[in-house]
Amino acid sequence: MKISWLSTLAGAAVIGTFIRAVFFTTLEARQGAAQKIFYIHVPAAWVAFLAFFLVAVASGVYLWLRDPRLDRFAESSAEVGVVFTTVVLITGPLWAKPIWGTFWAWWDVRLVSTLFLWFIYVSYIVLRGAIESPELRARYSAVLGILGALLIPFIHLSVYLFATMHPMPIVGKPSAPSLPIGMLITLMISLVSFTLLYFAFVRARYNYAVERDAAAARAEHDA
Repeated sequence: MKISWLSTLAGAAVIGTFIRAVFFTTLEARQGAAQKIFYIHVPAAWVAFLAFFLVAVASGVYLWLRDPRLDRFAESSAEVGVVFTTVVLITGPLWAKPIWGTFWAWWDVRLVSTLFLWFIYVSYIVLRGAIESPELRARYSAVLGILGALLIPFIHLSVYLFATMHPMPIVGKPSAPSLPIGMLITLMISLVSFTLLYFAFVRARYNYAVERDAAAARAEHDA
Protein backbone atom coordinates (compact mmCIF):
# COMPACT_ATOMS: atom_id res chain seq x y z
CA MET A 1 0.00 0.00 0.00
CA LYS A 2 1.46 3.33 -1.08
CA ILE A 3 1.95 5.90 1.67
CA SER A 4 0.75 9.34 0.59
CA TRP A 5 2.70 12.53 1.06
CA LEU A 6 -0.02 13.74 3.43
CA SER A 7 0.41 10.70 5.68
CA THR A 8 4.17 11.21 5.70
CA LEU A 9 3.81 14.89 6.54
CA ALA A 10 1.24 14.21 9.26
CA GLY A 11 3.33 11.45 10.82
CA ALA A 12 6.44 13.63 10.87
CA ALA A 13 4.47 16.53 12.35
CA VAL A 14 3.02 14.40 15.15
CA ILE A 15 6.41 12.90 16.00
CA GLY A 16 7.93 16.37 16.04
CA THR A 17 5.14 17.59 18.30
CA PHE A 18 5.74 14.79 20.80
CA ILE A 19 9.49 15.49 20.84
CA ARG A 20 8.90 19.19 21.43
CA ALA A 21 6.27 18.56 24.11
CA VAL A 22 8.33 16.02 26.04
CA PHE A 23 11.85 17.44 25.75
CA PHE A 24 11.59 21.12 24.88
CA THR A 25 8.47 22.41 26.64
CA THR A 26 8.80 23.47 30.26
CA LEU A 27 6.96 21.64 33.01
CA GLU A 28 3.84 23.21 34.45
CA ALA A 29 4.61 24.37 37.99
CA ARG A 30 1.75 22.60 39.79
CA GLN A 31 0.97 19.59 37.61
CA GLY A 32 4.47 18.59 36.64
CA ALA A 33 4.99 15.92 33.98
CA ALA A 34 1.31 14.92 33.99
CA GLN A 35 0.46 18.18 32.27
CA LYS A 36 2.25 16.95 29.12
CA ILE A 37 -0.87 14.87 28.38
CA PHE A 38 -2.48 18.23 27.62
CA TYR A 39 -0.70 18.27 24.25
CA ILE A 40 -2.44 15.02 23.24
CA HIS A 41 -5.77 15.39 25.00
CA VAL A 42 -6.71 18.86 23.76
CA PRO A 43 -5.81 18.42 20.07
CA ALA A 44 -7.48 14.99 20.05
CA ALA A 45 -10.66 16.61 21.36
CA TRP A 46 -10.41 19.37 18.75
CA VAL A 47 -10.03 16.82 15.95
CA ALA A 48 -12.89 14.68 17.26
CA PHE A 49 -15.22 17.69 17.25
CA LEU A 50 -13.99 18.71 13.80
CA ALA A 51 -14.56 15.19 12.48
CA PHE A 52 -18.13 14.96 13.76
CA PHE A 53 -18.94 18.50 12.62
CA LEU A 54 -17.82 17.57 9.11
CA VAL A 55 -19.88 14.38 9.33
CA ALA A 56 -22.93 16.55 9.98
CA VAL A 57 -22.09 18.94 7.12
CA ALA A 58 -21.45 16.13 4.63
CA SER A 59 -24.57 14.30 5.80
CA GLY A 60 -26.75 17.36 5.42
CA VAL A 61 -25.48 18.03 1.91
CA TYR A 62 -25.90 14.34 1.06
CA LEU A 63 -29.58 14.47 1.99
CA TRP A 64 -29.89 17.30 -0.52
CA LEU A 65 -27.69 16.10 -3.39
CA ARG A 66 -27.67 12.30 -2.84
CA ASP A 67 -24.01 12.21 -3.88
CA PRO A 68 -22.42 8.93 -2.65
CA ARG A 69 -19.06 10.68 -2.31
CA LEU A 70 -20.50 12.73 0.54
CA ASP A 71 -21.74 9.58 2.24
CA ARG A 72 -18.29 8.01 1.92
CA PHE A 73 -16.68 11.10 3.39
CA ALA A 74 -19.15 11.17 6.30
CA GLU A 75 -18.51 7.49 6.98
CA SER A 76 -14.75 8.02 6.89
CA SER A 77 -14.82 11.11 9.09
CA ALA A 78 -17.08 9.40 11.64
CA GLU A 79 -14.72 6.45 12.02
CA VAL A 80 -11.70 8.72 12.40
CA GLY A 81 -13.66 10.84 14.88
CA VAL A 82 -14.38 7.78 16.99
CA VAL A 83 -10.65 6.99 17.06
CA PHE A 84 -9.77 10.47 18.30
CA THR A 85 -12.63 10.49 20.81
CA THR A 86 -11.25 7.23 22.17
CA VAL A 87 -7.91 8.97 22.61
CA VAL A 88 -9.71 11.76 24.50
CA LEU A 89 -11.46 9.27 26.78
CA ILE A 90 -8.18 7.49 27.54
CA THR A 91 -5.90 10.48 28.04
CA GLY A 92 -8.47 12.42 30.08
CA PRO A 93 -8.64 9.93 32.96
CA LEU A 94 -4.87 9.39 32.83
CA TRP A 95 -4.42 13.13 33.30
CA ALA A 96 -7.21 13.42 35.85
CA LYS A 97 -5.93 10.79 38.28
CA PRO A 98 -2.73 12.56 39.42
CA ILE A 99 -4.33 16.02 39.29
CA TRP A 100 -7.89 15.49 40.56
CA GLY A 101 -7.34 12.22 42.44
CA THR A 102 -9.80 10.18 40.38
CA PHE A 103 -9.94 8.67 36.92
CA TRP A 104 -13.62 9.43 36.36
CA ALA A 105 -16.49 11.37 37.92
CA TRP A 106 -20.00 10.53 36.72
CA TRP A 107 -21.28 13.91 37.88
CA ASP A 108 -18.94 15.75 35.52
CA VAL A 109 -21.15 16.76 32.60
CA ARG A 110 -18.33 17.19 30.09
CA LEU A 111 -16.94 13.74 30.81
CA VAL A 112 -20.29 11.99 30.55
CA SER A 113 -21.47 13.91 27.49
CA THR A 114 -18.19 13.16 25.69
CA LEU A 115 -18.69 9.46 26.45
CA PHE A 116 -22.24 9.76 25.14
CA LEU A 117 -20.92 11.37 21.96
CA TRP A 118 -18.58 8.40 21.52
CA PHE A 119 -21.50 5.98 21.90
CA ILE A 120 -23.55 7.89 19.31
CA TYR A 121 -20.90 7.58 16.64
CA VAL A 122 -20.07 4.00 17.53
CA SER A 123 -23.80 3.42 16.99
CA TYR A 124 -23.44 5.26 13.67
CA ILE A 125 -20.78 2.75 12.60
CA VAL A 126 -22.88 -0.20 13.80
CA LEU A 127 -25.90 1.16 11.94
CA ARG A 128 -23.96 1.34 8.71
CA GLY A 129 -22.98 -2.30 9.07
CA ALA A 130 -26.54 -3.40 9.82
CA ILE A 131 -28.29 -2.01 6.73
CA GLU A 132 -27.69 -3.67 3.37
CA SER A 133 -29.32 -1.14 1.07
CA PRO A 134 -26.73 1.57 0.22
CA GLU A 135 -29.35 4.28 -0.23
CA LEU A 136 -31.23 3.45 2.96
CA ARG A 137 -27.98 3.10 4.89
CA ALA A 138 -26.77 6.48 3.70
CA ARG A 139 -30.03 8.24 4.60
CA TYR A 140 -30.35 6.77 8.08
CA SER A 141 -26.67 7.34 8.78
CA ALA A 142 -26.93 10.95 7.62
CA VAL A 143 -29.75 11.67 10.04
CA LEU A 144 -27.85 10.12 12.96
CA GLY A 145 -24.65 11.90 11.94
CA ILE A 146 -26.43 15.26 12.01
CA LEU A 147 -28.21 14.63 15.32
CA GLY A 148 -25.02 13.42 17.00
CA ALA A 149 -23.14 16.60 16.11
CA LEU A 150 -25.73 18.68 17.98
CA LEU A 151 -24.06 17.44 21.18
CA ILE A 152 -20.78 19.21 20.32
CA PRO A 153 -21.81 22.77 21.33
CA PHE A 154 -23.35 21.39 24.51
CA ILE A 155 -20.06 19.71 25.44
CA HIS A 156 -18.17 22.93 24.74
CA LEU A 157 -20.55 25.04 26.84
CA SER A 158 -20.88 22.53 29.67
CA VAL A 159 -18.06 24.12 31.68
CA TYR A 160 -20.01 27.39 31.67
CA LEU A 161 -23.39 25.82 32.46
CA PHE A 162 -22.49 23.24 35.10
CA ALA A 163 -20.05 22.62 37.93
CA THR A 164 -17.38 20.34 36.44
CA MET A 165 -13.83 19.29 37.18
CA HIS A 166 -12.79 20.71 33.82
CA PRO A 167 -11.46 24.25 33.96
CA MET A 168 -12.65 27.10 31.80
CA PRO A 169 -10.71 27.53 28.51
CA ILE A 170 -7.17 28.50 29.40
CA VAL A 171 -6.06 29.93 26.05
CA GLY A 172 -6.84 33.61 26.01
CA LYS A 173 -6.57 36.18 23.28
CA PRO A 174 -3.37 36.07 21.18
CA SER A 175 -2.50 39.49 22.56
CA ALA A 176 -2.86 38.26 26.15
CA PRO A 177 -2.35 34.47 26.25
CA SER A 178 -3.02 32.74 29.54
CA LEU A 179 -0.39 30.09 28.78
CA PRO A 180 3.36 30.77 28.76
CA ILE A 181 4.48 31.42 25.21
CA GLY A 182 6.45 28.16 24.96
CA MET A 183 3.46 26.08 26.03
CA LEU A 184 1.17 28.04 23.73
CA ILE A 185 3.44 27.41 20.74
CA THR A 186 3.56 23.68 21.55
CA LEU A 187 -0.23 23.61 21.80
CA MET A 188 -0.64 25.35 18.44
CA ILE A 189 1.82 22.96 16.82
CA SER A 190 -0.02 19.99 18.29
CA LEU A 191 -3.35 21.28 16.98
CA VAL A 192 -1.93 21.66 13.49
CA SER A 193 -0.21 18.26 13.50
CA PHE A 194 -3.29 16.42 14.78
CA THR A 195 -5.43 18.17 12.17
CA LEU A 196 -3.05 16.99 9.46
CA LEU A 197 -3.27 13.50 10.91
CA TYR A 198 -7.06 13.68 10.75
CA PHE A 199 -7.04 14.55 7.05
CA ALA A 200 -4.47 11.83 6.35
CA PHE A 201 -6.63 9.24 8.11
CA VAL A 202 -9.80 10.40 6.37
CA ARG A 203 -8.09 10.36 2.98
CA ALA A 204 -6.89 6.80 3.51
CA ARG A 205 -10.28 5.68 4.82
CA TYR A 206 -12.10 7.39 1.95
CA ASN A 207 -9.87 5.69 -0.63
CA TYR A 208 -10.65 2.37 1.01
CA ALA A 209 -14.39 3.13 0.78
CA VAL A 210 -14.06 3.92 -2.93
CA GLU A 211 -12.27 0.63 -3.60
CA ARG A 212 -14.76 -1.30 -1.45
CA ASP A 213 -17.77 0.15 -3.25
CA ALA A 214 -16.18 -0.45 -6.64
CA ALA A 215 -15.51 -4.08 -5.72
CA ALA A 216 -19.10 -4.48 -4.50
CA ALA A 217 -20.42 -3.02 -7.77
CA ARG A 218 -18.26 -5.40 -9.82
CA ALA A 219 -19.43 -8.36 -7.75
CA GLU A 220 -23.06 -7.34 -8.21
CA HIS A 221 -22.54 -6.93 -11.96
CA ASP A 222 -20.87 -10.32 -12.30
CA ALA A 223 -23.67 -11.97 -10.33
